[in-house]
Amino acid sequence: MEHLAAQMLSRRVLEMEESATLRMAQLARNLAAKGNKVINLSLGEPDFDTPDHIKDAAKKALDEGYTKYTPVAGLMEFRQAIARKFKRDNNLDFTPNQIVVSNGAKQSLANLSMAMLNEGDEVVILAPYWVSYYEIVRLGEGTPVVVKAGIEQDFKVTPAQLEAAITDRTKMILFSSPCNPTGSVYSEKELRALADVVARHENVFIISDEIYEYISFTGKHISIGAFEHVRDRTITVNGFAKGFAMTGWRLGYMGAPLWIAEACTKIQGQTTSGANSFAQRAGMYALESDLKPTFEMRDAFLRRRNLTLQLLDEIPGFLCNRPQGAFYVFPDVRYYFGKSDGKITIHNADDLAMYILENALVATVSGSGFGADECLRISYAASDEDLTEAARRMKEALGLLK
Repeated sequence: MEHLAAQMLSRRVLEMEESATLRMAQLARNLAAKGNKVINLSLGEPDFDTPDHIKDAAKKALDEGYTKYTPVAGLMEFRQAIARKFKRDNNLDFTPNQIVVSNGAKQSLANLSMAMLNEGDEVVILAPYWVSYYEIVRLGEGTPVVVKAGIEQDFKVTPAQLEAAITDRTKMILFSSPCNPTGSVYSEKELRALADVVARHENVFIISDEIYEYISFTGKHISIGAFEHVRDRTITVNGFAKGFAMTGWRLGYMGAPLWIAEACTKIQGQTTSGANSFAQRAGMYALESDLKPTFEMRDAFLRRRNLTLQLLDEIPGFLCNRPQGAFYVFPDVRYYFGKSDGKITIHNADDLAMYILENALVATVSGSGFGADECLRISYAASDEDLTEAARRMKEALGLLK
């Protein structure tokens, strides 16, 4: 069967890497199915339920007959609400026709890759990066160019690094802030400096993934597209999964120059068509109703961040920065490379993540899938009890490595 698969499947799927987060989550589920009490800190999913007022809006939309196809780019009233949100929260000016609603922010990114990239086009990806960026670029036949910042830079790429990576083949820059997996947030000054670099290269576009916008501990969120000199060359991607605990609703959106939005609509029209109709109505309500539940979740994540950092500080060899957003810590774990419990030797973060899963029954994710193979991603979107128990188990298991 393997020979048949290699013969019949497409090159793109054979060469594509599986999502590291989804792979680890499945391994955790497999262990749990055997009766093990696994603590899963691998998935980037809020453990909160969607707020009731948003669920009620979806139910109301169903009762009102929002059960049919929508325009490919989304319901007009929803795109109008998103345009108002962009202006209100981000100082971004988009018309509804510049907005495309998709089945999650991931589809927005895939649409952009398919719509804008040709073979040989380069996309500079600021690393550490979200696991799917690299493969989404490759799916569009683009060439990922990874520019990495380590923990000593708070995982934030400098303008000089970005400038050095841009060539005459560069078409896009892709990054997230707040960042998955590091939780780092680029400041207004840092974003402006990156924008200054891009502004010098007139054919380079920015894709700014702002899905964690509402889970920021720094105060007001800054969008790089708000800077005048890159305003017309920035595509801003966002969604509802993180800030509204709506992961299963599969609802995302982007704002872009009109010609890019139209191209993405064309792509989406031949793949999925429009996103879920009644979810769009609920999303509209989420954006325009009281954001208090969202900010309460953010405050809970901040408290958990502090707890997690305190717990990890008690584990030898876990070197952490202080994340300013999202719900992850991304410790540098090179301390454990080369160590052994007498049976298994840890060579890299992949080995360490598997060791922790099998010996502590705690699921984390190796940093290798995020472009930082010296780190582990640990999600603190979990209860205090689970976080505390997970840290205890990890400390005990890691203590056996000498």
